[in-house]
Amino acid sequence: SHANEPPLSLDAAVDLFFAAQPQESSRLFDAIVLAQPQLEPSLWQRGLALYYADRFADGQRQFELHRTVNPNDIENPAWHFACVARAKSLQAAQQAMLPVGRDLRVPLTEVLAFYKNSLDEQAVLAAADRGTQAAQRNQRCYAHLYLGLYYEATGAIDRAREHMLLAATKYSMTHFMGQVAQMHVKLRGWDEPLKKDALK
Repeated sequence: SHANEPPLSLDAAVDLFFAAQPQESSRLFDAIVLAQPQLEPSLWQRGLALYYADRFADGQRQFELHRTVNPNDIENPAWHFACVARAKSLQAAQQAMLPVGRDLRVPLTEVLAFYKNSLDEQAVLAAADRGTQAAQRNQRCYAHLYLGLYYEATGAIDRAREHMLLAATKYSMTHFMGQVAQMHVKLRGWDEPLKKDALK
């Protein structure tokens, strides 16, 4: 292979994603899928890259495919919802919500109910505040990430920024989705006030 061609590796695609380069990341994921089509249904990370690359119809399809191999992943319908809401409308996204099996991670059941408009934001945050302090931090990270995603997808940008910054800072986590929140605020430029504060 040519030395200057990027390797067709998942790690490289994920690294580009976390470097806030979703266009480049999604192109590398596309190349991986082209070379190994059997991998496509399992590549939920590609769906995230497609959302941030503003390729919402492609993202929607990726999350629909992912459901065929991981029907109980409750995060999958949330990202699918975000893609449909951005491509079409809130109403279309709620009508197209993917069915999902049981996923016991708190507060993801509540997050999904919020997306369906059957629970309010306070109920999501109350669920996140159950359990040990260590559990609460992680649960708050997820709660604020998915509230932020919902508000961004439905055009309430100030509320999106407020929640995503909480997921990225006060309740930051080092796991994959915690890093997604941190990448999100960087990509959107929402971390600028934080940088100014750090310089003071």
